[in-house]
Amino acid sequence: MTAAIIDGKAIAKDIRAELKEEIEALKQTGMTPGLAVVIVGDDQASHTYVNSKERSSKEIGIHSEVHRYPADYTEEKLLQKVEELNNDDRIHGILVQLPLPKHISEDKVIDAIAPEKDVDGFHPVNVGKMVIGKDSFYSCTPYGIIKMLEKENISLEGKHVVVIGRSNIVGKPAALLSLMHNATVTICHSRTKDLPAITRQADVVISAVGIANYVTADHIKPGAVVIDVGMNRNDAGKLCGDVDFNNVKEVAGAITPVPGGVGPMTITMLLFNTVKAAKAKSAK
Repeated sequence: MTAAIIDGKAIAKDIRAELKEEIEALKQTGMTPGLAVVIVGDDQASHTYVNSKERSSKEIGIHSEVHRYPADYTEEKLLQKVEELNNDDRIHGILVQLPLPKHISEDKVIDAIAPEKDVDGFHPVNVGKMVIGKDSFYSCTPYGIIKMLEKENISLEGKHVVVIGRSNIVGKPAALLSLMHNATVTICHSRTKDLPAITRQADVVISAVGIANYVTADHIKPGAVVIDVGMNRNDAGKLCGDVDFNNVKEVAGAITPVPGGVGPMTITMLLFNTVKAAKAKSAK
């Protein structure tokens, strides 16, 4: 048995087409969803990612602004900029690209973003709502995983989901969102003892540990769904995930590739959250 490949690129394209229609409908009422991205410093990967966000926003009709600042930009000025965007009626979503330079507190900056504009889903108010099962802005990568599974008609109801990774950005919210969809959830990480014994019980494995080829075929129960969130480089410098794709696909029932799996869904859910924020504003 060879696993079905879950095509995140195709799913993301379908969702963006749906969003484009929603945006056109909003524009008919005089509302154009607006996204502001703030980036500080010269991290090349961050700049590439921000450029992709800007391009994707414009493609579906979202008003996009990118505010770029040098690495020595002060925390005080950044907090002032966030406050300015909080008060800008043209902006419905604010994203401050991480990581920030070491002299700036990421917690202070995230806390400063108005919760109703926190389209990254990092503000404690939105995280808290997610924990108690209320609707909020969910972190984009784990939310993308849930949407991907929905589009593939893979239900989590009653399934055992094992999440490898406990970060605030992917691992914890992926576990909480799975729980909201009535899964039984186990959270593991790089220090978990006898990881294969746990993952082999899983109907769905979500790996976000950030180690190339960490998940091998002997971790996986035959027919399980494997979601690979990893973005790593192997010894040859080639982009790869956490999962030993070529061997695991011979055991799994369905699997996401890297690239082309979870990655395209992350920016798509950022756009989704921005449109959601604009619709909430429009309804007031």
